[in-house]
Amino acid sequence: MKPVRWGIISTAKIGLLKVIPAMQTSDLCEIVAIASRDESKAGAAADTLGIPTAYGSYEELLADPGVEAVYNPLPNHLHVPLSIAAAQAGKHVLCEKPVALNAAEAQDLVEARDAAGVLIQEAFMVRCHPQWLRARSLVRTGRIGALRAVQGFFSYNNRDPENIRNIAEIGGGGLYDIGCYPITGSRFLFDAEPTRVVSLIERDPDWGIDRLTSAMLDFPAGHATFTCSTQITPYQRIQALGTKGRIEIEIPFNAPPDRPCRIFLDDGSRLGNAGVRVEEFPVTDQYAAQGDVFSKAVRTGAPLDFPLENAVQGMRIIDAIFRSAQSGGWEAP
Repeated sequence: MKPVRWGIISTAKIGLLKVIPAMQTSDLCEIVAIASRDESKAGAAADTLGIPTAYGSYEELLADPGVEAVYNPLPNHLHVPLSIAAAQAGKHVLCEKPVALNAAEAQDLVEARDAAGVLIQEAFMVRCHPQWLRARSLVRTGRIGALRAVQGFFSYNNRDPENIRNIAEIGGGGLYDIGCYPITGSRFLFDAEPTRVVSLIERDPDWGIDRLTSAMLDFPAGHATFTCSTQITPYQRIQALGTKGRIEIEIPFNAPPDRPCRIFLDDGSRLGNAGVRVEEFPVTDQYAAQGDVFSKAVRTGAPLDFPLENAVQGMRIIDAIFRSAQSGGWEAP
């Protein structure tokens, strides 16, 4: 299969350190261009990563007929306008999460996708990792009985006022940055959508971003709860609890690309992890896997397992979580 020719919009850290190097290992992805509003930054990134072409504007990259698809890791408030511009230029788009700042913006992307006849997908790389695929398979085949609860936690400690995650006006805050992962994970495992949500949010007194968010999602078959924070000790974990067992994903979101990952399958026979069996997964770079999945869809025309409509629903859930923190009650996505 001929590789898809990719252009990268911006020199964002996640692209330079994680996504681009991963995609460069793939036979299905060819990184041919990178753009920045600062041409010197684009040039330096191109030199470091061996990318043939550097542009000093996003518009130049989007006008390049040799670019078939773009990866958009810009700050959150630029996800929609630049993804729409890319679609209008006839490019397929893999856009970092959150795909928008609200569901209405995400729906604008759907309309742009349909008008241009391209693919646009939200970049949740975890859905491509074998540990998540295995966990979902175990749930679907009844290994833990009926799934009744999913518990998630994701945190880091970032007090840098210049960091984009701490600037409310451009889509900073914990829910957009990391809370979206346990939301996506619970939807992935329940294989369903929540009917209502309730939440508590604590905001930073100086910056206004949500620095501590906890929420409960009410699914038809059970509940999902999670906490995310940008100002406590770094930690992450997912637990899926059923009527006959439990699955624990040790490093669910930042799965290391250089060592195996593990999940723990607990038969519930004894407390203290005595009934736990460990499953280990070979080294996998989930960003490379994500690039492969999207590139295959571009080349084959096969439908994506998680089309843009899935991202719109995810934004509806995030919108409802923000509303619940204001209303103090349950909100329907």
